[in-house]
Order: sequence, then C-alpha cells, then structure tokens
Amino acid sequence: MMDTNSTGRPIVVGVDGSPSSILALQRAQQLATALSTTVDAIHVWQYQPYMDTGYVVEVEPAKKAEKVLAEATAAAFGTDLPAGLKQVVRQGSAAKVLRDASQNAEILVVGSRGHGGFVGLLLGSVSSQCAEHAHCPVLVVHSRDHLQRGHHRGDSIASSLSTT
Repeated sequence: MMDTNSTGRPIVVGVDGSPSSILALQRAQQLATALSTTVDAIHVWQYQPYMDTGYVVEVEPAKKAEKVLAEATAAAFGTDLPAGLKQVVRQGSAAKVLRDASQNAEILVVGSRGHGGFVGLLLGSVSSQCAEHAHCPVLVVHSRDHLQRGHHRGDSIASSLSTT
C-alpha cells in the first residue's frame, strides 16, 4: 500500500480523454510516486444548452463521462491501474470543478489542447483558467502533437504517447 505524503493531499488531474490529458494523467502519476501520494483523476461533464429543437438529448451523460474517464485511464496505464488512483466524475464547468478541487490538492495537472487564436481569446481555456485561479501549483502538459510538426490527427493516442 502506498503511503501518503505528509500533507495527505492528492495530485488532482483533469482528464477529458484528449492526448494531452492522458499525458497529464501519466505525469500526475509520476509526481504522485515521487511525492508518495495519490492521484484524483477528474472528468467533468456539462449539460449542453439545447433549444427545443426536437432532437433527443442524451439521457445519461454521467455514464458517458464515466466511460471517457475509464478509457483515458486505460490509455494511460493499460489494465494495471496504479494503486491509489481515484476516478471522479463531476458535473459542472471544468475550470470551476478543477479549481475547487485544487483547494485540497498538492498540485493540479491539466492538459493543454493548444487552443489559440481568436477562439482561445474569446472563450479562454480550462488550463489557462486553472493556471490563473487554482489554489495550488499547476502543471500544464502539452501533447506531443502540439510539440511536433507533421503529427496527424488520425494517429492513435498510443503513437502520440510512445515518445513520452
């Protein structure tokens, strides 16, 4: 059994299933091992604002969120999940949920999807909001496809993680 660090605070990581969030999950686990603490992997879902369009709205978004988190942890660690890994699904705004979780965290680790330009300026990003407003240190992890030219979106997550 893993001993917890003297603060008893976990490393919190935001996981959305993107390559950068899977790398963030792996980095969080590396830090947790070095600091003798645990990881809380948090996936946040939010109801989409739909007008009455006649379309069927997904009935169980929490179950879909649980599946995304399970697939991301499997992509990060395979079937042998680290001891002490806690998988958490929350509803709300991703930045707010992660910011709130950072109050009791040793460090907050988030991925960066590399949003930029006009869209990034208008909407902001979860990683930048967390970096500015978290209650603990924040590590922002970029995916390899963000760092390397020539990486194609169709490549598998496994190939983008193979050079970690």
